[in-house]
Amino acid sequence: MSTGTIYDFQVKNAVGEMVSLDKYTGLVVLIVNVASYCGLTHSNYKELKSLNDKYYDRGLRIAAFPCNQFGFQEPYCEADVSNFVKENFEFEPDLYGKVLVNGGPLIGEEEPLWEFLKKEQSGTLVDAIKWNFTKFLVNRKGKVVARYAPATNPESFEEKIVELLDEEL
Repeated sequence: MSTGTIYDFQVKNAVGEMVSLDKYTGLVVLIVNVASYCGLTHSNYKELKSLNDKYYDRGLRIAAFPCNQFGFQEPYCEADVSNFVKENFEFEPDLYGKVLVNGGPLIGEEEPLWEFLKKEQSGTLVDAIKWNFTKFLVNRKGKVVARYAPATNPESFEEKIVELLDEEL
């Protein structure tokens, strides 16, 4: 039975093992589709790291899903993505397997989590993910509460993150 939360989903982690997102129970999660060769890479990773450093101990987690759907800007395998982020940003988000956030040429290729995220927080004009670094903010109960465009700097919604961190379970 679906509760309409991210806890209903299992995804592949960076080494290909299935992981239940109920591991985030009671935490605030920022889910992001990432790419290493995007014009938004530097600013987003820098600010995601800053938020992670400030709020990790209070319960913020960054869930990064590499995606090569937009301009082929994430050609690396998951191990290389992890090394890239560590070396360039001294940051280790929760890294997952590469995903197709908008599906692919074959039916069923869209990652179910991303289908759910788009349904919970629709986009402007269309629900499809439009580019790398689309961000979904999830509260401590696993509900998707906000969607932010790729060009929206993560620190611009820091106040909302703090508000969610301050909420009681």
